[in-house]
Amino acid sequence: MQSRLTSYALATALAVLTAGSPVTYAHDGRDGDGKDGDQSIQLGPRPFYLVDGMDSGWLKTKLGQCKAGPFYRTDFSIGHRGGALQFPEHSKEAYNAGARMGAGIVECDTTFTKDGKLVCRHSDCDLHTTTNIVATPLNAKCEVPWTGPGQNPAPKCCTWNLTLQEFKSLRAKMDASDPAATTPDGTLMTLRESIALNEKNGVKHTPELKGGDPEQIKAIFGGQAQYAQKMIDELRDSGVDPHRVWLQSFNLDDILYWIDNAPEFGEQAVYLDSYDDTVNPPIPPLSFADLQKLRAKGVRIFAPPMNALLAVDASGQIVPSRYALDIKRAGLKIITWTFERADLRQGASKAGFYYDFDPQGKAIKKDSDMYKALDVLARQVRILGIFSDWPATVTYYANCMDLR
Repeated sequence: MQSRLTSYALATALAVLTAGSPVTYAHDGRDGDGKDGDQSIQLGPRPFYLVDGMDSGWLKTKLGQCKAGPFYRTDFSIGHRGGALQFPEHSKEAYNAGARMGAGIVECDTTFTKDGKLVCRHSDCDLHTTTNIVATPLNAKCEVPWTGPGQNPAPKCCTWNLTLQEFKSLRAKMDASDPAATTPDGTLMTLRESIALNEKNGVKHTPELKGGDPEQIKAIFGGQAQYAQKMIDELRDSGVDPHRVWLQSFNLDDILYWIDNAPEFGEQAVYLDSYDDTVNPPIPPLSFADLQKLRAKGVRIFAPPMNALLAVDASGQIVPSRYALDIKRAGLKIITWTFERADLRQGASKAGFYYDFDPQGKAIKKDSDMYKALDVLARQVRILGIFSDWPATVTYYANCMDLR
């Protein structure tokens, strides 16, 4: 299957590639801990393009004053699947890009192979759209092999169809499909390899334990608890400082398992919120009482999508949502997702899920207005950090606002 970018990703990639040579500044030697580092940070032209396109006002003036740098790594900027806007997600190339763009933390969504090895994929069954598997002999091992154009049902290729050796023989590509041909490539990664690469790049870790087929999890690991423990074992065996790790899961049982059985890692475990107002039936915000219960169980960090944390008031200004205020009132810290994952060229009214807090586009009218949303998240909601498909955009803001 030949990779093809979405129209938004293509337009953004062209802007990134054609708006001038990458702008490189040697950072001031500080990473998220204030420690010395040795890697330069390259933001490229996109943050500057966005700032230039902003309407006049305090925020544009403030961000405009930072164009000369210096830029440094910041934990506020989290590489979502690396740098997935332009590079194949969860590939070595994407992870290196995220680190180079100043992300202080880089994500490995974690699933598993047939022989119980943890690998970096957004889903256990996305290999047919994120790798070149259907163009290789391993297509025959897929749950539903690809047999040609117009196939119904579509191919389905899962990590647990393959051994680690077979998985590593594949090449990563942008997450898209065209049943007609072949593949661009990137390097697939195991969790352990991603840990080593992050350490080499001077960045921290936020592996997410992905849900998967329960029967496969039971057959390969013995159950969900053993699967959750496997991630801890990988981190411990890699010698990672727990303070450099933010484990994630949408499964509360995983979070509570880590809190109870690996408290040095559970202390910073991030419970991902399943809130989704676009599905039928919608998944609503948690009640204040439920948020209090989470805190009482030891959950410290909660991570809703960014649209759940924002609202637009009667004057057309972006403000924290009631949900954001309730989360903070319950004593939970907040990380959110995902920046640079929506097409804002026609404003929020056409942008979908991440900007549906502004359905009429009163506040978000163009792509540069994304910085208005980020500013409210940072200075009013006071999030700890935000995932981004293009971390340079967040790194620029965080550096300008002196967020570490």
